[in-house]
Amino acid sequence: MLLPKKYPLVEIAKQKQKEHKALITAVKIDNVLRDLQTDITPNSQIEFIDMTQEDGVLAYQRSVLFIMIASVNLLYPDKEVVVEHSVNNGVYCELLPKGDLTAEKVANIEAKMREFIEKKKDIYKVSLPREDVIALFRESQQIEKSKLIETLKQDVVSLYYCSGYYDYLYGPMLYNTSLLDKFALDFYNPGLILRTPLKDNPDEVPPMMKQRKLSMILSEADRWADILKCNYVTNLNNYIKENRSGDIIRISEALHEKKIAQIADHIVEDTEHLRLILIAGPSSSGKTTFAQRLRIQLLVNGLNPTSISLDDYFLDRELTPKNEHGEYDFESLYALDLDLFNKHMLALLNGEAVEIPVYNFATGYREWKNHIVQVEKNQPIIIEGIHGLNDELTKAIPNNMKYKIYISALTQLAIDGHNRIPTTVARIIRRIVRDNQFRGAHPLKTIRQWSEVRNGENKNIFPYQENADVMFNSALIYELGVLKKYARPLLMKIDANLPEYNVSKRLIDFLDYFDDIYNEDDIPNNSILREFIGKSCFF
Repeated sequence: MLLPKKYPLVEIAKQKQKEHKALITAVKIDNVLRDLQTDITPNSQIEFIDMTQEDGVLAYQRSVLFIMIASVNLLYPDKEVVVEHSVNNGVYCELLPKGDLTAEKVANIEAKMREFIEKKKDIYKVSLPREDVIALFRESQQIEKSKLIETLKQDVVSLYYCSGYYDYLYGPMLYNTSLLDKFALDFYNPGLILRTPLKDNPDEVPPMMKQRKLSMILSEADRWADILKCNYVTNLNNYIKENRSGDIIRISEALHEKKIAQIADHIVEDTEHLRLILIAGPSSSGKTTFAQRLRIQLLVNGLNPTSISLDDYFLDRELTPKNEHGEYDFESLYALDLDLFNKHMLALLNGEAVEIPVYNFATGYREWKNHIVQVEKNQPIIIEGIHGLNDELTKAIPNNMKYKIYISALTQLAIDGHNRIPTTVARIIRRIVRDNQFRGAHPLKTIRQWSEVRNGENKNIFPYQENADVMFNSALIYELGVLKKYARPLLMKIDANLPEYNVSKRLIDFLDYFDDIYNEDDIPNNSILREFIGKSCFF
C-alpha cells in the first residue's frame, strides 16, 4: 500500500490492526523488514507484518527477550544473560556466572517483566554515534557486544531503550511493553526457558515440549564452542585476523570425525541387531556427506554397508498425493510405496535377493532394470531421506533392527550474548551456495522455495526428531567465514524491487559481521562443507 503523507507509521499500524487477525509487530518498507519506529517518506511502499508470519513472531520474541534482559539487569545487576538456543518450544537462556539460579529468582524475573507490561513503558529506538555505543557497552561490561559494534562500518548505530536499559538486538522490536503480555518463563536448571507464541497459534503461549535429545546435542555444541574458545563472531574474526583459521578448521573437523566414529562404534557394538540405518534431517544439513563418512567408519570396523535410495520407491506420478494447492506433494510420506519398501527391506534383512526398482523422474514412472540387491549379515543398509525418523516408513521392521540418526546444522556461534544465530540462517546460506554451484540456480529461486522447504520440514522432520537414537550436529564453527565469499556476491544480484530483497538484505547484513576465510587448503575433501562449496571426494 502507499503511505498517506500525514500519518506516522505507528498510528497507521494501530488503524490497520483491525484488518489483521494477529498483532502487527513489524513492517516491510520498500521490501526491507523494519520496526514501526522507522522513518518513512510519502512514497514509501509498506506492508505490515503480524504474528501469523515468521518475521512477526520473531519480532515479538525479541521484544519479550529485551524486557527479560532488562528485568535481570535491574534485579541482579551482577548477572549477564546469555541467549543460547531454541528448544522445548522456547528460547533457553543462562545467567552468568552460573550456579545459583533458582525457581524463586526466575519467578522474581517474571514478576518484574509483568510490572514492565502493566506500566505500559515505551521502548524507544535511538540512534547514537558508533563510538558512544561502544563506550556504553564497555561501561556496562558487555565486552563482546562492544567488540562487535567496533567492527560495524556505519557511523551511527540504532539501539533500543527502556527504563534506563539500552541494548543492541539484531532485528525489529515492538514499541511498548503493554503489547508483550503473552509469554511464560520456566526455571530449567541451570538456566531458564522463555516461551512466546508461534505463528500457527499467535494468540497462545505454546506448552513446554520435552526435547531431551535435542537439548543434549545443543549442550554438546556449546561444549565444542568452549573447546575452540570461539563462542562469538568476534572470536572467529580474531582467529582469521591472526592467520589462525587453519587451527580452528582442523579442530572443528576433528570433532566431527570423532563423533562420526563414535556413532559407527555404537552400531558395531550391536551389529547382530542393528541392520537398518536411517538418516534424516532438514535441508542443507549435509546428510549425503555424513552418510558417506559413516559408511567409511563402518568399513573400518569390519562392516560392509550398502545404500538404498528412497527415491526409487516413489509411486507412479498419477498415484502421488496432492497438497492443499492441488500440486503433487513429493515430500509426503505417502508419495512412497510403503508396502513395497517394507516388503523389500524385510526380504533383504532375511538374506533374500530383491529386485530394486529405478524411478524415472522424467516420465514419472517406476522402471524394472534387473537391479538385484542381496546383503550379508555384515552389511547394514543405509537409508537417507526426510522420513527416516518416522516409524510409519519402516512399520514392518522390528524396532531393535533400526538405528535412527538425526542430523542438523545447529550453529554453535552467536553474534553476541543476546543475539544467537538461528539454524535456519546458516542452512539457507549453505543452500544458496550449493544450489548455485551445482544446480545452476539463481539465489532468487532458492529464497522463493525456502518457505515451502521449511513447511515440509515442520511437517515431515521436526515432529519426529526425538525418535532418533542419536543426533549429529553438522555445523562447523568456521563455515560462515568461508561461505561469505560465495554467498554475498550472489545475494547482491537480487533486485531491491523484488519481495525476496528483504531476505537477501538481511543475509548480506548478517554476513558482513564475518571476516572472510580465503584460504581453503585446510578444509579436508571429506568435509561436510565441501558438499556446498565443492571439491568433495564423494561427488
